[in-house]
Amino acid sequence: MKKGLIIMVPLLTILVTGCGERRPSAEKRAFTGVPGEVKLITLDPGHFHAALVQKSMYEQIDPVVRVYAPEGEEVKDHLARIEAYNQRVADPTAWVEEVYAGDDYLERMLTEKPGNVVVLAGNNARKTEYILKAVEAGLNVLADKPMVITPENFTVLEKAFSVASEKEVLLYDIMTERYEITTILQKELSLDKAVFGELQKGTPEEPAITKESVHHFSKIVSGTPLKRPPWFFDTTQQGEGIVDVTTHLVDLIQWEAFPELILKKEDVELHAARRWSTDMTPEMFSRVTGLSGFPEYLGKYVKDNLLKVYSNGELDYSLKGIRARVSVIWNFEAPEGTGDTHYSIMRGTRCNLVINQGREQNYKPVLYIEQTANCTPAEFEAAVTSAISRLAGLYPGLSVSQEGEKVWRVEIPEEFKVGHEAHFAQVTGKYLQYLVDGKLPEWEVPNMLVKYYTTTEALKLASRQNQTMGDSVTGEAF
Repeated sequence: MKKGLIIMVPLLTILVTGCGERRPSAEKRAFTGVPGEVKLITLDPGHFHAALVQKSMYEQIDPVVRVYAPEGEEVKDHLARIEAYNQRVADPTAWVEEVYAGDDYLERMLTEKPGNVVVLAGNNARKTEYILKAVEAGLNVLADKPMVITPENFTVLEKAFSVASEKEVLLYDIMTERYEITTILQKELSLDKAVFGELQKGTPEEPAITKESVHHFSKIVSGTPLKRPPWFFDTTQQGEGIVDVTTHLVDLIQWEAFPELILKKEDVELHAARRWSTDMTPEMFSRVTGLSGFPEYLGKYVKDNLLKVYSNGELDYSLKGIRARVSVIWNFEAPEGTGDTHYSIMRGTRCNLVINQGREQNYKPVLYIEQTANCTPAEFEAAVTSAISRLAGLYPGLSVSQEGEKVWRVEIPEEFKVGHEAHFAQVTGKYLQYLVDGKLPEWEVPNMLVKYYTTTEALKLASRQNQTMGDSVTGEAF
């Protein structure tokens, strides 16, 4: 068995073969918020989200981070991203990465336990297993989505949350989209009855809530082209689109429509689900992975020399009687000057709250208030002005401008448009506070389970429907 210990410090890399020095396990103790008390363990970092957790420094987190991973390009890429943060000119970080690289990385981590919080963002095939083993070892876990990618493993995730409760450790997923300012304001305005009224029940044709997300395989992250691991295109390792990015969308529906309400699986009713592929040429694949051809394990997805990636999915369902639709689309590359986009609508009895991010918005998310109530524009404008004035107390400089007789645009100061990468620090900061509190909000754990129940059951339904149709629902993502 090949083993090794790599010590990473700023500007210096030392490779030491052999077992290396074993560190004593970190004591299990209550968190108080003092500097350096949180000691991170990064386990098998195969996704760039693992590095984004460390794009910022946190007083509560010890700068020495232990990494356990198999040897290979993925751990090297992870370390390179961290080192780039350490070496940047503006606000450099000061992380020191100590890495154990070997085939027995998981067993070694569970034996040594040199930290108290495990960060998980990588290949999703074993993620649910990693989560369970980490909490069984008495370690807190901050996990990238998705926590689970198959219906069969959902019971494993349920067990993990049960064990986490018994061990008094916190298991939490990284829901960055809750920190997007347009979504925050959409939620806040939906709670203002004078503006929004009540959330409609919705219909199959016009759900009460619709959320759509468009992503791209080729993209720029932290200023450089993103290199994706080849397994990212294997849905048995990454997960299908309907259980991956839709996690965020389902989470937002729960978070916005039923804030701080404890949900249960019985509140979910699935109506329809579908999945389809995005086709990639060998040239496209080479461009984002650096490989000259498709690996053998992707052969089952190759047809007519095109790699069919089942990254797209759509789900129609009801949550506590409210109709909802979520869809995720993956294209290869965004047009120049654009990027990933988000569309969202919440239909109220007095207005619709709409987030658009298209050409008209210069591909930046913009929140609109569309009046639907039978009152004069002046009366409705007074309600909107009052609501925005109230929210400006939380977000100074917030204002509203009229775009049509019954349409208002929410004007958001640039300082609140921090972007997706900065949201990772916001999630981490919230999690650090939960560690000090010694608990998550009462509704978080049951609602995480409802979220993953929804996505995994949607995959089950979509797969069943595809089989009925002869697996013909494929084609280039639109």
